[in-house]
Amino acid sequence: MPGGGEVQEKSGRKTGASARGAARLMAVQALYQMDIRRGSAEATVLEFIQHRSEEADTEEDMAGPRDADKALFADLVRGVARDRSEIDAVLNGCLDGGSTMERLEPLLRAIMGAGAYELRSRTDIPARVSISEYVHLTDAFFDGKEPGLVNAVLDRLAKILRTDETGTPDRAEDGDGH
Repeated sequence: MPGGGEVQEKSGRKTGASARGAARLMAVQALYQMDIRRGSAEATVLEFIQHRSEEADTEEDMAGPRDADKALFADLVRGVARDRSEIDAVLNGCLDGGSTMERLEPLLRAIMGAGAYELRSRTDIPARVSISEYVHLTDAFFDGKEPGLVNAVLDRLAKILRTDETGTPDRAEDGDGH
């Protein structure tokens, strides 16, 4: 995806924002791979950092894995793998209509898992930025209603986890009945 909203300095170097975006993409790919292959977080992180980050050899791949914030990438993958059951439980509570994370396709699980972990554990990144980035990633992979679903679920989660940023929790959750 050349130029997919990447921000470059005049020197042509990637800014921190695009390095974080590349890390999120790599993390989603790694989590998807782990879901499909049942691989471990450590082996997958090592594989992606050692091999995948060396693949970006052409100008068209400039926004690729080589420029990724590897620390964020590793934190996302390890954190989602470590906290998977807690993340799935909180996401299940944010899904509508009796849907569960288990019933979603693996790529959507990877996107929402990474987004939920980031909202939960990476308070150094504003909630609105995290949500926007994962919606953008979803839009790159899906043509249907999935970006709206990711937006709605992560927004609900942010209102629960980040009340300091988003204001009060949803009225239905505050117990006043209004």
